[in-house]
Amino acid sequence: MRTKNKLIQISLVGLLFWVSCTSPDKEATDFPLAEATIADIHAAMERGDVTAHYLVEGYLERIEAYDKQGPSINSIISINPEAMATAKYLDSIYAESGMVGPLHGIPIIVKDNYDFFGMPTSNGTLALKASYPPDDAFQVKKLREAGAIIIAKANLAEFASSGEFSVSSVLPGYSRNPYDTRRTTAGSSGGTGASIAASLAVVGLGTDTGSSIRGPSAHQALVGIRSTMGLTSRDGIVPLALTNDIGGPMARTVEDAVRVFDVIAGYDEADTVTKASIESKEDSYLPFLDANALEGKRIGVLHQLFPKSDSDSSVYSLMTGALEDLKKGGAILLDSVEIRDLDSLNESGTRIRQLKRDYNAYLASLGDSSKYKTLQDIIDSDDYHPYLEKRLIDAQAEVDIPEEHPDWDKNMALRQTLRERVLGVMDSLNLDALIYPAFTYPPRLIGDLNGPRGDTSGKLSPPTGFPAVAVPMGYSYGKYPAGFQLLGRPFSEGVLFAIAYGYEQQTKHRRAPDGFEELDK
Repeated sequence: MRTKNKLIQISLVGLLFWVSCTSPDKEATDFPLAEATIADIHAAMERGDVTAHYLVEGYLERIEAYDKQGPSINSIISINPEAMATAKYLDSIYAESGMVGPLHGIPIIVKDNYDFFGMPTSNGTLALKASYPPDDAFQVKKLREAGAIIIAKANLAEFASSGEFSVSSVLPGYSRNPYDTRRTTAGSSGGTGASIAASLAVVGLGTDTGSSIRGPSAHQALVGIRSTMGLTSRDGIVPLALTNDIGGPMARTVEDAVRVFDVIAGYDEADTVTKASIESKEDSYLPFLDANALEGKRIGVLHQLFPKSDSDSSVYSLMTGALEDLKKGGAILLDSVEIRDLDSLNESGTRIRQLKRDYNAYLASLGDSSKYKTLQDIIDSDDYHPYLEKRLIDAQAEVDIPEEHPDWDKNMALRQTLRERVLGVMDSLNLDALIYPAFTYPPRLIGDLNGPRGDTSGKLSPPTGFPAVAVPMGYSYGKYPAGFQLLGRPFSEGVLFAIAYGYEQQTKHRRAPDGFEELDK
């Protein structure tokens, strides 16, 4: 899917010039970085209180203080060595002509399965630790064009292969939940989730094949969006299964998620599925953000995904409280909602492994950047975490072309039936969205692979390709973040953002984790 991108790439000569000419001491300002929003930052820039240089320096100091020291959440794989120079260059442009785009000077952390020109893209595996892609992933390119600064790349479950934890062979140890460092971040975008929850940057990018944007978002009091398949490009994202893979923002507020989504969504000629976005993408999703948006919205409550008998009592109580809050905001909730044969239809989810074909294509796109040319080469290298061995061997044993698997047609038929069932229920009840918790249990202790987990994220959005947004709904036992999901019709992101924003503005559940306070200026 890769094509060469003509990026906004600042020449080394230009960077050195601006670094040498604009090297002020760190600004004396009281602007807080923890929990800062894009709108907050841009307002401060317009007042002259904040520069991109100040932001990058401040967030890098927070990474230094909190990621491998202090709480030690272990969320960052690598730091962008050009981040400070890029910030100073953007400051020089701002002084002359204003912002270069809607994300001017905003520090962003991306999961280390997004290609970023000038830095390795490891996908969490030692085999690719020194793999330098020839260009940016499409979404990264769009961020940079909008003026964002990629300051670091985040840890992930190696090969983005686990929704339960985030551990890689590149970065020793698990990423840890900032709300309780004994507990998991979920996976595979847990590094992004932990870093944004702890305010190591303003916003982040994750990827989601089964649950990996929405799961970490729910466990860390974030907003995460898995878009409609075809609205966002996968070009330059290391694949796991292209029938399911999606990349998107993880943020502390709905508005910040939308501001990033506005930039990254849309047509990319290198990813043919995004042709659907040409007619379906909104010019901007910001107009949907109305504090009174809940009024009259019809939301179906999918109780079959959170039966009381199979849910943690505290999480269940948060979910019922969220439903009451939605009603108070004017939403109309319908309980008589059920997706017939949901469990059997979900057999379509992961039965056919696509990794070999998709991963080999990605490795080929790197040219000489990677010494490994095939998945088999990586298996032979032993340069990966031991927990992956069986999965990789099983993937390698799969058919070369997934579409030739004897169960492929059955798999696709089940997916289509599930789409029709979901749309049929929504149409019959005139629903704007379906709602259910992202997890029915709190984050598990790191290392606990047997306790109840209650992940619902893989049940509907990945196999249908429909959009889903994770939204904070409070804290189980007063301390562990929990969230619900809103699932909508294809290309109904605006409606989902509206409901999420209305609920967020009414409840204001998001709070910063303890132990990540402002650093002394």
